[in-house]
Amino acid sequence: MSTARTASSSAVVMPLLVIIGLVCQEVGAAVAVNLIPTVGPWGVVAMRLVFSAVVLLPLALVSIRRGATISWKHAILFGLSLAAMNVFFYLALERIPLGPAVTIEVMGPLVLSVVASRSWRGLMWALMAATGVALLGGSGLLPGSDMSLDPLGMLYALGAAVMWVAYILTARAAGAAMPGVVGLALAMVVGSVVTLPVAGVLAGAALIEPEVLALGFAVAVLSSAIPYGIELTALRRMKAETFAILLALAPAIAALAGLILLDQQLTWAVSAGIALVTVAGVGAVASAGRKAVPATEEASIETVEELPGVPENP
Repeated sequence: MSTARTASSSAVVMPLLVIIGLVCQEVGAAVAVNLIPTVGPWGVVAMRLVFSAVVLLPLALVSIRRGATISWKHAILFGLSLAAMNVFFYLALERIPLGPAVTIEVMGPLVLSVVASRSWRGLMWALMAATGVALLGGSGLLPGSDMSLDPLGMLYALGAAVMWVAYILTARAAGAAMPGVVGLALAMVVGSVVTLPVAGVLAGAALIEPEVLALGFAVAVLSSAIPYGIELTALRRMKAETFAILLALAPAIAALAGLILLDQQLTWAVSAGIALVTVAGVGAVASAGRKAVPATEEASIETVEELPGVPENP
């Protein structure tokens, strides 16, 4: 009875934790939107990666001291894709609302899910998502619409979607080559080395202002540390497919965060586009099953085993 009660409790608590992680991630993005006018997209990315590296490096050093291998080739490719994905995303946030930016960005993993499904249902979900994106792009042309999305901002979001695919593939390779959080920590370092000089040139002394540093740290904690920690916890206690379906809710949560925290009003066309992409994401992952789950998420289960103080799976 105790085991059944524990399983039932996990079935309720774990999905709720994942939703909380998504909310934290989008709240972090909202904080970043307010920070962009001061330090620019490159500054936000640099601070997020630097602070994340500071948090993850001590954990990685534990594994390295125990003899973990280091593959700089994989770490560099992983870090470059991570940095590019974030730069494109925050460049998009500079021009378009949070909800549409996240909606276009998730098209990258969604395409992977559709390809993994190899079925007519996957094609159906892809067409639905394409319709949603078309609504986003053509929102200003529709009758009754008085707001259109910035084309360059949408292009940046599309770049983030492409780099998210690259991130998934390079993360899979890095996870196979290096144990635990070693690959991710080194990727954060690489991303920091790439973005920090550019941010320093563009933002200057604004990067080291106490208030800016505090907000940058908040972005790193909300957008990286908390969601990553929740991901590790949730994947130990719930199916990866369920986890991926919950992640597909990101566009809707981002739209709500933009509305509530940033007062980013959306037209009915943009709202409909976000809804279509969200439904398509959930449907595509559900149809593809376990094949739709990015390898980086599954690898997180193995990552937990490497963290000090975390018990092994029973």
